[in-house]
Amino acid sequence: MNSRGVNPKMIRTLVKKEMLDVFRDKKTLMMMLVVPLILYPLIFIGVMQITALISSSMEEQSYKIVVEAEDDDVLIRKFMEAGQGVQTSAPKDIETFGERDGRSTEGARESAENGGQPFRITIVDAESISDYETALNEETIDVYISGQIQDGRMQYEVYYLSSVTNSSYAADLAMDILDELKEDMTRQRLTEEGLDVQVILEPIHYEKQDTASNEQSLGSIMGSILPFMLIISLLIGTMYPAIDTTAGERERGTLETILTLPVTNRQLIISKFITVAMIGIVSALLNILSMGAIALYMYKLMDMQTDVAAFDLAKFIPAILVCILAVFAFSLFISAVTMCVTSFARSYKEANNYITPLMLVVMFVGYIGFIPNIELTQTMAMVPVANICLLIKNMMAFKIDYGAIAVVLLSNVAYAVIAILFLSKIYDSEAILFADGKAGLQLFEKRSNIKKGGVPTVSDVWFVVALTLLLILYAGSMLQIQYGLAGLFGTQMIILLVPLFLVVYTKRDIRQTYGFAGTKAAGYLGAAILIMGLILLNIVISSGLMSLLPGSAENVETTFSEILGDNALAALLVIATAPAVCEEMMFRGVILHALKAKYRVPSAIVITAALFGVFHMSLIKFIPTGLLGLAFCIVVWWTGSIYPAMLMHFINNAFSVLVIYYSEQIGKVFPVFCKSTLSVLDVLCLCGAGLVLAGIGVLILRRAKPEKV
Repeated sequence: MNSRGVNPKMIRTLVKKEMLDVFRDKKTLMMMLVVPLILYPLIFIGVMQITALISSSMEEQSYKIVVEAEDDDVLIRKFMEAGQGVQTSAPKDIETFGERDGRSTEGARESAENGGQPFRITIVDAESISDYETALNEETIDVYISGQIQDGRMQYEVYYLSSVTNSSYAADLAMDILDELKEDMTRQRLTEEGLDVQVILEPIHYEKQDTASNEQSLGSIMGSILPFMLIISLLIGTMYPAIDTTAGERERGTLETILTLPVTNRQLIISKFITVAMIGIVSALLNILSMGAIALYMYKLMDMQTDVAAFDLAKFIPAILVCILAVFAFSLFISAVTMCVTSFARSYKEANNYITPLMLVVMFVGYIGFIPNIELTQTMAMVPVANICLLIKNMMAFKIDYGAIAVVLLSNVAYAVIAILFLSKIYDSEAILFADGKAGLQLFEKRSNIKKGGVPTVSDVWFVVALTLLLILYAGSMLQIQYGLAGLFGTQMIILLVPLFLVVYTKRDIRQTYGFAGTKAAGYLGAAILIMGLILLNIVISSGLMSLLPGSAENVETTFSEILGDNALAALLVIATAPAVCEEMMFRGVILHALKAKYRVPSAIVITAALFGVFHMSLIKFIPTGLLGLAFCIVVWWTGSIYPAMLMHFINNAFSVLVIYYSEQIGKVFPVFCKSTLSVLDVLCLCGAGLVLAGIGVLILRRAKPEKV
């Protein structure tokens, strides 16, 4: 299929065809129309009704309280006074029913603010219960209050069950009554001493004055909620049409028919992309209108019931316009990404499984709008999903930065273009479009059905990468915190054993998968010289990153110092030798060879290097570690063996260990290795020497031919 040429008329025809196919699917119509226009209002009304019912239930509930104190019934009388109309700081609408020694006292205090039903507190005789803990657990009482005189003053203890709503609520009521009793007794004693109560209890007066306008206050609230709702609605809006135009078309068997028509690859991709993006935009706009109508309904309802402050909705017009632009830009990005993900699926069901991790990632990043003090910096403006959330949040708070707006919108469009280019590669690949499913996840296949030989599939590798990363985050972190250097060795064992289990279970060829092949001595020599040059260059790169990200550098140093002990030999074993074997077998072994079998070598190398940088889980270490991973991959490719890469990894890590443990001795001979800040001369010398050594290493490696095994 020709991938060149864009015919607008043909694209329009294809878009119409795609739109008809999509709208035949009831799921798309449900997500576009039913969810925003019907489900959202019903959910909102239902939540309001449930909240009202809960509130009414709480107000009408009778709370049973036991008071057993050496206070001559002072606290009990205070409960009764509160029920007879004395103003307190307790929750509103309290009606007290006191029953003690056969006597009953009733009182009610109606709330003038909301006209609700009165709360009820029943004072239960302490002699009627044998054990307060049993009574609380059986919920025959809600709160038990004991009181004893200690050091000349009353000491009350309020016992309740936080796991029981009524008990927790009654405890709050009791604490408010105790606060009021304390204040009354304080005032009484001060008055008896002839002192000015007001001056002593309130020597200063203060109050907060909110200078934010009503629009700013509303915008701050909406800025946290609206972005998350928008990105989720856009994702859901694009998800089903993306599945239908890719996996759905394959499942129906119509893709092969389209490929026989005089349609170029680019026209097909653009038409599908436009279809998904348009549906996503329409779905998002319907969600905006639905949420706007709900917000307006709430405002009008509050306006009728209470004297709420007025809002000038016209002030939100610039924010709304930018939000619409952001919706358009993000729709382009998320449509392209969802299509890339679903293009690998063979069926509707499989596509839904693939899209779930994407949804979780988008939701996780989308929560950034709820986190305070996260600013839309130039760096954050480049982060997908997060940049849209922060942009909308800023606009709703009337923080306008035209530069940031431009970066956010353009970056989303750029990411969409990159995703579309990747999508075009997918549609150029017959292996992906017409795969027979043998390249799928084999780890969960019955072992007797798996054929021997070859390397792991890409699906198996991605699963193992995700599983290993999770184990490192949880088990590895706990091991390092608990056991220090020994725990770090345990983490390396995770990196080694999880992929090894995959290789053994799926009957892969171990030599081929790990690159266990011999190479000439020149390969080792070239690798050693190359890594020495790269170490010098990485010193310059790391120094620059440390100046740009001092906080991240400090965190890395703190974490590293907590793990290291006093034994340099043990550190050399764990930090240099173990990673040289374990990490190389995973990254330059399993991952690189699996990706090489599926993609072109440059793509496999870049992806492996990026994963290697990500696995070190540090922003400041990502670039230097990724560059080292790139070099390791290239060396494996050139030599056909993993052993030179292991040697490079060992030399690099051993150098770091030696600098840490013998910094004083090394600093006397090579002071540049121990400097926290490099001068211009230092940078020039390190870069010059590093480039020369790296160049020599490359020349030697290029001459090292892999031995036939």
